[in-house]
Amino acid sequence: MTSTTPDWLAQRGVHLQESKDGRSWLIYFNKEPQYLLMAVPVKGRFGCRITQTINGRRLDSGATYPSVEAALQGGLEELRRALGW
Repeated sequence: MTSTTPDWLAQRGVHLQESKDGRSWLIYFNKEPQYLLMAVPVKGRFGCRITQTINGRRLDSGATYPSVEAALQGGLEELRRALGW
């Protein structure tokens, strides 16, 4: 799955980079990884684990999604709300 950096991140100079496994993404602020989004299986669906890389703090809400792509989009929305953007 190819993902592009959403406008609300790009406007702040933030970059989204997909991992080789296609199930996790790093969000870079000033070329430093700050958040890890990872699609995880949850009861036949997918969740998005959101972890702050500098301290391991979890920001995800536990929501589930029908696909990996939907989990990424949902995770990005959860992160946007958590950051207050």
